[in-house]
Amino acid sequence: QVQLVQSGGGLVQPGGSLRLSCAASKTIFAYAMGWYRQAPGQPRELVARISKLGTTDYADSVKGRFTISRVNAKNTLYLQMSSLKPEDTAVYYCNIPLPGVTIWGQGTLVTVSS
Repeated sequence: QVQLVQSGGGLVQPGGSLRLSCAASKTIFAYAMGWYRQAPGQPRELVARISKLGTTDYADSVKGRFTISRVNAKNTLYLQMSSLKPEDTAVYYCNIPLPGVTIWGQGTLVTVSS
């Protein structure tokens, strides 16, 4: 079973940048992957996803500010976040949909505040 371990996140001022990483325990090149987030009292929402071929898709709220990428040789998924806003504050999760099951990372808190 694939395990996903996240790193990055923390406290940043509005307008700042952060990069999240998501390292998989096994080869991931054959699968799409994604980043989701969940703000307090809100449902989990899709932030960005990337296909196995590198095609990307973003939520309207982060287009032009966030970039999802993957390095298959390192089995790692990234989310580069720029021009952060207070409304980006949330717990961020990476995921990989596998046949029959979706695997989630442990979550990492991103707080955007002055």
